Amino acid sequence: MAWFKGLLFGGILLAMCGGLSEGQKKKEMVLSEKVGQLMDWASKRPVIHMNGDKFRRLIKSPPRNYSVVVMFTALQTHRQCVVCKQADEEYQILANSWRYSSAFTNRIFFAMVDFDEGSDVFQMLNMNSAPTFIHFPPKGKSKRGDTYELQVRGFAAEQLARWVADRTDVNIRVIRPPNYAGPLMLGLLLAVIGGLVYLRRSNLDFLCNKTGWALAALCFVLAMTSGQMWNHIRGPPYAHKNPHTNQVNYIHGSSQAQFVAETHIVLLFNGAVTLGMVLLHEAATSDLDVGKRKIMCIAGITLVVIFFSWLLSVFRSKYHGYPYSFLMT
Repeated sequence: MAWFKGLLFGGILLAMCGGLSEGQKKKEMVLSEKVGQLMDWASKRPVIHMNGDKFRRLIKSPPRNYSVVVMFTALQTHRQCVVCKQADEEYQILANSWRYSSAFTNRIFFAMVDFDEGSDVFQMLNMNSAPTFIHFPPKGKSKRGDTYELQVRGFAAEQLARWVADRTDVNIRVIRPPNYAGPLMLGLLLAVIGGLVYLRRSNLDFLCNKTGWALAALCFVLAMTSGQMWNHIRGPPYAHKNPHTNQVNYIHGSSQAQFVAETHIVLLFNGAVTLGMVLLHEAATSDLDVGKRKIMCIAGITLVVIFFSWLLSVFRSKYHGYPYSFLMT
């Protein structure tokens, strides 16, 4: 009987091992099918378009040994999401840079879910704004850092690549298609300046014009103080539109980020305040008659008071708790 019990126990263990082996093989087959399908789609289009069924089967359901970065967006014309289209262009650049790089593997895929094709996915993730980038790791659930801080970091492909490297350890060298607009504009500007200098070569006194140089310096200062360089580095969206309420925000609610439209507004306000100060100075020092000087003085005070008040109001909206205001809250 002892040998019979041993034989029976051995049979049970063998059956269990066989069952586990069959389950493991089935899991490997499913995983292989998923990876093969994703690789096939990625070879045709670097950004894989997904609906609700594909998202649940290839991203949410195990097994999975690959990372997926998904852009949730609303690209249809009737959604009027300008930011979505701008972010999509940068996302395509990132995905193409990875797809055609020598380091391309099946460790990471780039996908997209459009609201009109996968509204159920938006509801499942309790998502109410677009565009949004989320990284889905190979194992476990997405953490807080797996949601890209778009309003803080902007949607430039280089910024997205740094975030991807931080979440997946996959370094992507962003390769942009050649853009000849910048060199052409610079060449045209230099040609115009060279032509003017040549036409005025007999009298170059205009190069010593203080007013011209002052205006050029003022334009440069206004551009820099309004945040244009930050826009160039971070590539923030022009504005933000909620796809559900259609409300457009031109001023970012945080002191750590800004929209492009916001820098244009600040540039306008700073320029108006500067113009008011110039008018006040001219009213006090010019040789014009008293009536004109009074008009200049009133116009200058009006510009300074109104636009400085608006500028302070914008500042208060970004730095919550700032105690001071002037005319407008």
